[in-house]
Amino acid sequence: MVVINSHSKLDLKLGFMVVRNETVSKVHLSEISVLIIENTAVSITGCLLAELADKKIKVIFCDEKRNPSAELVPYYGSHDTSIKIKKQIEWANDFKGHVWTEIVAEKIRRQSENLRLWRCHTEAEMLDRYIEEIEFKDQSNREGHAAKVYFNALFGMDFTRASEIPINAALNYGYGLILSAFNREICANGYLTQLGIFHDNMFNQFNLSSDLMEPFRPIIDRKVMFMDIEEFGTDEKHELVDVLNARVVIDGKQQYLLNAIRVYCKSIFEALNQRDISLIRFYRNEL
Repeated sequence: MVVINSHSKLDLKLGFMVVRNETVSKVHLSEISVLIIENTAVSITGCLLAELADKKIKVIFCDEKRNPSAELVPYYGSHDTSIKIKKQIEWANDFKGHVWTEIVAEKIRRQSENLRLWRCHTEAEMLDRYIEEIEFKDQSNREGHAAKVYFNALFGMDFTRASEIPINAALNYGYGLILSAFNREICANGYLTQLGIFHDNMFNQFNLSSDLMEPFRPIIDRKVMFMDIEEFGTDEKHELVDVLNARVVIDGKQQYLLNAIRVYCKSIFEALNQRDISLIRFYRNEL
C-alpha cells in the first residue's frame, strides 16, 4: 500500500510509478495493491491512471480534509465480465436471501467476539441469542438490535452513529477503506458493484460491496477501540490505513486482510453461482 500525502507529481516510467516532490522516488506497480492520494495538491498523469486501472490497483482519492471521497473503478475487471454480469442478474432471490442471512449472522458473531474482548460478557450473550433468532433475510432485524447493544457497550449509552464526533469519523474512514477494497475485488472478478444481494438503493453505486463487507466492519471497530481516539487527524488516519495489512485466518490459512477479502469474495460468488452455502469462507481473527 502506498499513501501520497504531500504535494507531488505522479507519472509512469518503465513499469514504475515515479513520485516527484522534494526528491524523486520510484515504486514498481507490482508492489502496489492500494494507492491512496491523500493530498489534493497531487497531480497524476492519464498514462499512470490507465496503467493502475489495467493492473487492478485500487486508487482512493481524498478530499481537502483527507477523507476518502472517490476511487478509480475500471469498467472491465475481468476478461469474461459479460458472462459474469449475466450470472449476477440471474442469481435467484431466494438464495440471495440465504447468503444475506449467513452474512448477517457472521457480522453479529464477530461483534460478539469484540464484546468479549472488552469483557462485555452480558452484551455478548445477548448477541449470541440474536444469532439464534435470525430469520430468513433477517426479517426481524436482529442486525439492527445487535448494533444498538454493541455500540452502546463499546462506546457508551449516549453514543449514536449519527453524532459528529472523532470516534464516528474514525469508524467512517475505516469503513470507507474496507468498502474500497471490496469494490476492487468485485470489479476484478467481473461483477457489478451496483447490483446487491440485499442493499438496493438507487443512489448507492456500491450495493454489492455494502452487502459483502458487513462481517469485516468489526475489524475496524476493534482497531478504533484500541486507538482510544480523542481526535481524528492525519496520524489516526495512517494508523487506520495499516488495518489493511492486518492478518486474519481464512480457509485454514493466515492471510493479510486484503488477501482474505479476495478469498472471501470469490467464495461468495462461487456459492451464489452454484447455490451452495457451504462454499462461503468467512475469516477468523488471527490465532
